Amino acid sequence: MQTSDKPVLLQIGSHVLYAEAHIPRSEYAGAAGTAAGLQALSMRVSNMKRDQLIVIYCGCCPWGKCPNIRPAYEELRELGFTNIKALYLADNFGKDWVDKGYPIAKGN
Repeated sequence: MQTSDKPVLLQIGSHVLYAEAHIPRSEYAGAAGTAAGLQALSMRVSNMKRDQLIVIYCGCCPWGKCPNIRPAYEELRELGFTNIKALYLADNFGKDWVDKGYPIAKGN
């Protein structure tokens, strides 16, 4: 896999949660449930190819109640991105990722 083939991993939830624990190599891209967060997300992806694989995730709360996943996904689609995936975290990042022993990073 070439570097350009690797997915861009974007956490689009709370910065506090990102600082506590996030997926290694993921970047904080702004809480997409807010106008400022959507603007930060747009700025982060502005120079990317529209077919770049982007994986977004939040994990702030149960999937069906997340205020960030849908706005982020829709914003990326409106910007012309065609290869977007959303990481399904049924309950929250702690229960569905951290507690299962998957790798995490902290800070920033």
